[in-house]
Amino acid sequence: MPIAWYFDFVSMFSWLQWPAIRELAEKREVTLRPILLGALLKQMDQRGPAEIPSKREFTYRYALWRARRDGVPLRFPPAHPFNPLPALRLCIAAGTTLDAVGSIFEWIWAHGRAADTAEALAPLAASLGIDDLRAALAAAEVKAALQANFEEAMRQQVYGVPTLAIGDELFWGSDAHAFAMDYLAHPEMFAEGEMARLGALPIGLSRV
Repeated sequence: MPIAWYFDFVSMFSWLQWPAIRELAEKREVTLRPILLGALLKQMDQRGPAEIPSKREFTYRYALWRARRDGVPLRFPPAHPFNPLPALRLCIAAGTTLDAVGSIFEWIWAHGRAADTAEALAPLAASLGIDDLRAALAAAEVKAALQANFEEAMRQQVYGVPTLAIGDELFWGSDAHAFAMDYLAHPEMFAEGEMARLGALPIGLSRV
């Protein structure tokens, strides 16, 4: 089954899942698909956690607690949420390799650095072999690749990041990684018993 990981650098939970994704990608072929979370939320007419004040504070503290529990370094950038578009385009310009994705994540979430402008990302871009970052961020092929990732996310009905897509099944959130790995090892699990019944469970009430 094809495996793809949808993520956005603005998401601290994408950073928390990244070590497990990197480990998986060293064993299996995983397509890394950076996408713009803001566009996804707009498409679905949803508000992000950081757009709800009390949820924002809880989410940040929970992410930090998770990081400390799991031994993952986490330092928030100067402001959050921030515009992740420059980082997403840099990722694509650098080939969306494991090293490029990891370097960008570490820049933002391990070191707490800004990533919302070309100026802020220039030293990182140079380390990735990109000297003219403004040209790279403005390149038509880079923009097209990011748009293609978003369109593929829409085709697969992705509804949040991070999402690990295994075949047609979506596993949303860093805390669903163990669930995804169990499914990868036992793909028949959704076709049996209560798991199968949940796929056709009737809706008893819906909001107007």
